[in-house]
Amino acid sequence: MPLEGTSGPALTAPLSERAPQGASALQIAAALGSMALELDAALAPIIGPRGVMALWQRSLHLTSAAHPWLSAGQPGGLSPLDTALLATAVAQRDDHDATVAVNALLQAFHELLASLIGLSLTERLLRTVWAPSLALPSSGLPAQDPTP
Repeated sequence: MPLEGTSGPALTAPLSERAPQGASALQIAAALGSMALELDAALAPIIGPRGVMALWQRSLHLTSAAHPWLSAGQPGGLSPLDTALLATAVAQRDDHDATVAVNALLQAFHELLASLIGLSLTERLLRTVWAPSLALPSSGLPAQDPTP
């Protein structure tokens, strides 16, 4: 479910550059683990660790509606996200189910963040995590969201 008015590989298949097509559930779990750490590193200085945790928890909650097994990896409270627990839950699924669920989880995370800070800023903050090959050096000029 890509964001309205957006397109491109970064939004439609967040795992496409991290795990090749046909990757095993174990590879998908490893990719999710590394992306979770990179997302935390990119966002925690801006929205704080609790903000990142809240986004993960909400994303897991939303994605669990279609993939109930993901709720097994959902920690309680605002403690640090146990990416090992989540990765274990992903690694135990079949390859297709793991890919679909993790892409849905990452898409939900992206959509939630974009709804809070805007699509332009979300894209800039997550570009190196979502699609490292698409990350371009900054021109030094700040991008701005279009005026409503």
